[in-house]
Amino acid sequence: MVPLVLDKVLLVICVEKVVCLLLLESGENGTKKISKGQRRFATVSALAASSVPALVLARGHRIENVNEIPLVVSNTDLDHIAKTKDAVEFLHKINAYEDIEKVKLSRKLRAGNGKSRNRRYIQRRGPLIVYLNENTRVPQAFRNIPGIELCNVNRLNLLQLAPGGHLGRFVIWAEDAFKSLENIFGSLSSPSTLKQGFVIPRAKMTNADLSRIINSDEVQSVLRPKEKQFRTTLKKKKSFEKFWCYGEIESICIDSKKKNNSC
Repeated sequence: MVPLVLDKVLLVICVEKVVCLLLLESGENGTKKISKGQRRFATVSALAASSVPALVLARGHRIENVNEIPLVVSNTDLDHIAKTKDAVEFLHKINAYEDIEKVKLSRKLRAGNGKSRNRRYIQRRGPLIVYLNENTRVPQAFRNIPGIELCNVNRLNLLQLAPGGHLGRFVIWAEDAFKSLENIFGSLSSPSTLKQGFVIPRAKMTNADLSRIINSDEVQSVLRPKEKQFRTTLKKKKSFEKFWCYGEIESICIDSKKKNNSC
């Protein structure tokens, strides 16, 4: 059963706020303080976006051959991975290695002076692996594969879930980490057990396609027809002078020109 925190309807209320939170102006030390409620709001919204295949594809991830989104793998498969060779075989098994190949092809030289400041190359982001068990050897096995990032489910990072303010990160979940989301963030019916007083935001709309709602037959049948707008113009000069502050001055100038021409 998919936890309610990943319900797709949360996307209706999340997109603009997540982008604003990620693109805030930096402070004196490169960061800016944000309230805890806003950070949690953005994190839950980014989690919801990672479960929508259209947003994951729009972000550039190669998930055409992946069985399902969100992708949840069993704990036994991850616990047996101890070396990078085993990790690569595991990614081939779940059809997620195409995203790694995309990262390898995207590696290029950085423009500007940053290339001489220990950040010579840039590349795209790959999958994000979320786990729960701290004693596992998964971080050591996956850390040398280009593009892959790892994160504990208790320390989810918004900059990893939506890098650059772009929603739809490809996330590979461990089974126990995926099940613990409902305890961490709660559901629509019950608050979180780990975050005091936190309830995930309610959806304002169940259907985000607003243009389709407006153009539907049910809505258009009860609307009044569009009225024609008639633009009225002032034709009389005297009435025009009443509304224009310079009208009286211009009329004086015109009269003086007429007198000079008559002379």
